[in-house]
Amino acid sequence: MQNLLKLKSIEDSSVVRKFSVLFTLMTLLPFLLLAGAFLFFVQSGRVAINLDLLFWSIIVVGLFAFIGFLSMRKTFVNLMIVSRDAKDILAGDLTKRINIKGSGSNEVTELAKTFNGVVQQLESNIKQLEKSRSMLQGVLLRVASGVSSAENIDAFLDLILETTVDALDGKRGLLLLIDEEKKELIVKSSFGLAAAYLKESRIPIDDEVVGWVIKQKKPLLIPRLHKIASVENSGAAFEPPLICTPLMFQGRLIGAISVSGKKQDANFEEDELIVLSNLASQVALALENSRLNYDNQKTYLETVTALALAVEARDTYSRGHSDRVSVCAVKIAQALGLDPQQIKTIKEAAQLHDVGKIGISDDILKKPGFLNDFERKMIQQHPVIGEGIIVPLHGFSHLRDPIRHHHEWLNGEGYPDRLKGDEISLEARILTVSDSFDAMTTDRPYRKGLTLEQAKEELLKFTGSRYDKKIVEALLVSLNIQ
Repeated sequence: MQNLLKLKSIEDSSVVRKFSVLFTLMTLLPFLLLAGAFLFFVQSGRVAINLDLLFWSIIVVGLFAFIGFLSMRKTFVNLMIVSRDAKDILAGDLTKRINIKGSGSNEVTELAKTFNGVVQQLESNIKQLEKSRSMLQGVLLRVASGVSSAENIDAFLDLILETTVDALDGKRGLLLLIDEEKKELIVKSSFGLAAAYLKESRIPIDDEVVGWVIKQKKPLLIPRLHKIASVENSGAAFEPPLICTPLMFQGRLIGAISVSGKKQDANFEEDELIVLSNLASQVALALENSRLNYDNQKTYLETVTALALAVEARDTYSRGHSDRVSVCAVKIAQALGLDPQQIKTIKEAAQLHDVGKIGISDDILKKPGFLNDFERKMIQQHPVIGEGIIVPLHGFSHLRDPIRHHHEWLNGEGYPDRLKGDEISLEARILTVSDSFDAMTTDRPYRKGLTLEQAKEELLKFTGSRYDKKIVEALLVSLNIQ
């Protein structure tokens, strides 16, 4: 019974109900009290005023009016707080929240709570966007910083993949290109993967996840499933969580790029897939530009090679010299156990090492006798001229050093830069021995070529001063000269 008599607080009431109650307290109830007092005096016929009754009437009316004023003021103060704080938040201060006095529940408090929730969600979204923007900026800046230092597209792709995996907080990355003829995918770059995914490895074009991406030409996001979480660290390329997107250029599919595994216990998000897809477009463009550039440089190199043959054709005694030097240099490199890429560099450099002689006049090249000082200085410029011809070939910049320095000697008395000892690259030292050996054993206008035994003695005579001992020994072994 006591609970029934207990008045319900209007603190949690709606603004309209609160206004109605307070209006009644402030105006209607005092009006009724005064009207009742007036009727009482009229009906009683008493003109005299009861001071006590008048006093308490005034007190009650004033009290109700004051209570109503305080309550209404609190309501409007809260409305002003909401308006002021909302204005500050909309001005850009997302760290601020609307704090209303009291713990009631009405339109004003619910509005404040809703607005705070929206602002909190907005702040979270902005942080996510900022994170994505910073992540993308980091990828682009790190990639851009490595463009100038990347000697070829393979090094550039390695840089892109490693940077992307790191920026996306991933564990493993794979960049694949399509071999249309064999219907296979070629690994162009891998990061954090087992030996099965080394560069130039091949996998079936319909293999696992990437097969779907290639077929559908659409990006794919696969979250980690708890039931297979135990194999997440297996090192396989396509273990969830994973994002994979195709490499497309002008509607033509050329490959795919994927990032799998998360360093943190989380899944990839849609914005991370968008970042990878945007980056894939740039990678596809870079690959296509590289292909076109390589074709152009290959044509240029073929032209330069033709120039080198033209140089030899001008001099009967030097005809076939570049080919012989190339064969000899390759045998030395193989005897030294060099890797295939170094052997390829040595072979190509040997074929072009005298291309700079195209800038030397026939009077000097074909002179039957010894050269004077001026003529010697001119002929000593052919390595520099040769390097200058190779400079436009950015994809063949590895040939510049051996072409320029194939006449350098260990004692620093060679040309054109007078390098000493280890300042001369291994490739250049091999060309020096090969070039000298062929020159010794080939007929010249002013002398007959040396025998193999005589050439051996000549090489050993200058071993340590002009020629590298281990290279001379490798030459002798490869030619079975004992």
